[in-house]
Amino acid sequence: MPGEKPLKIAIVAGEESGDLLGADIVRALKKTTGRKIQLVGIGGRHLQELGLTPLFDGSEIALMGFSAVLRDLPRLMRRISQTAGAIATERPDCLITIDSPDFSLRVAKKVRAAAPAIPIIHYVCPSVWAWRPGRAAAMKPYVDHILCILPFEVKALARLGGPPGTYVGHRLTQDPGVLGAAKAQNLPRDLSEDRVKTLLVLPGSRRGEVRRLIEPFGKAMSVLRQRGHRLRLLLPTVPHVADLVKTSIASWDEKPEIITDPERKWQAFGKADAALIASGTVSLELALSGVPMVSSYKLDPIARQLLQHLVTTWSALLPNLIADRALVPEFYDQYVRPENLARQLEALFADTGMRAWQKAGFAEIARRMATERPSGEIAAEVVLGCIKKANRE
Repeated sequence: MPGEKPLKIAIVAGEESGDLLGADIVRALKKTTGRKIQLVGIGGRHLQELGLTPLFDGSEIALMGFSAVLRDLPRLMRRISQTAGAIATERPDCLITIDSPDFSLRVAKKVRAAAPAIPIIHYVCPSVWAWRPGRAAAMKPYVDHILCILPFEVKALARLGGPPGTYVGHRLTQDPGVLGAAKAQNLPRDLSEDRVKTLLVLPGSRRGEVRRLIEPFGKAMSVLRQRGHRLRLLLPTVPHVADLVKTSIASWDEKPEIITDPERKWQAFGKADAALIASGTVSLELALSGVPMVSSYKLDPIARQLLQHLVTTWSALLPNLIADRALVPEFYDQYVRPENLARQLEALFADTGMRAWQKAGFAEIARRMATERPSGEIAAEVVLGCIKKANRE
C-alpha cells in the first residue's frame, strides 16, 4: 500500500547482465507491492537509475574469476567484507545476490553469519550441474532460494542437495534480436546444392579462444571450398577482439565479412544456413534463433589439466543440456580437425536428417524455456515469498 514503509532491498550485482536482471526485479517488486523500493549494495547504471547509490564501482568485481582472485585477493577480500558489513548493518528486508558467485556468494555467507534473519536469494544458479557439484550443498546454509535461468537447474539443485530453486526464464527468450532472427530462419529457404551457402563463423569472444580456434576454422573453410562449396562467410565478433580477428584471418583463402554491430549480428543469424562456433553462450543464442551449428573448443593446457578432474556434465553445450539429447556435435582440443568440421557443416547445408534433428530440437528448447509471465514478475514473487516467510519466523 502507498502508506507502507519502503521495502529495503540489498542487492549485489557486478556484471552488466546482473545489473539488468536486478533492475528488472526491482521494477517488478515496485509494481507488485505498490511500495517505494529502497536499495543498498552494489550495482551498475540500471540499478542506479532506480535509486541505488553503490558502495563502490561494480566493475571491480565484474571480471572476478580464478586468475583475478589469485592476482588481487587482498583487495577483493576487503571488498567482500566491506559489502557484507554494510548490508548487515542496514538490516534490509532481503539480500539479492546476482551471478558473479566468486564474489556475491562470499558476501552472502558473511551476511548470514552477521545477520541470520536476513533472507538471501541468489539469481543465476552457479554451474554446479557442470563442475564442482559440491557447491550446491555448500550454499544451502546461507542461500534460501535460487532463481534459475535454465529449466533443468531446479532438478539439479534438488539432486545435489542445494537450496530450493525456481525457474524464472532466460532473457534470450524475449530478446528482440533473437526473435527477429528466429522469424527469418522460419521463412522458406533455398537448400539446393549449387547455391552460395551463408555460414556464420564464431571463434569466441575472448582473445585466447580466438587465437586457438581461428586457424582450424580457416582451414575448415578451405576444405569446404576444395569440396566445391561456394561460401559467404559472416563473422560476428565483439569490439575488444575485432582487431585480433582481422589480423588472424589475413591468411584465409576466403575472407569473411567481420560484423561488430549488434543489429547486423542478428541479421546475420537470420540469414545463416549454418554456423561453426566456439562453445559458449552463443550456442543458446543460435539455438533459440534456429541456426544449425557445429561446436568446438580448445582449452589452454593449464585449464585442461584443472578442468578434466572437476567437470561432471556429459555435454558442455547448453542446447544439448536443455534438450537432454545430443543435438549439436561437439569437438574439443585434439579433435578440432578442419577436415571433420567441414564435413559436419556439409551435413547442415542440405535438407538432411541432421539438419532436421537440430531444428526440431531447437524448437523444443524454445518450448521448454518459455514462461507464462515475465522473468521479473516470477522472480519478484519468489523474493516476496522469502521475505514473508522470514517475517513469520
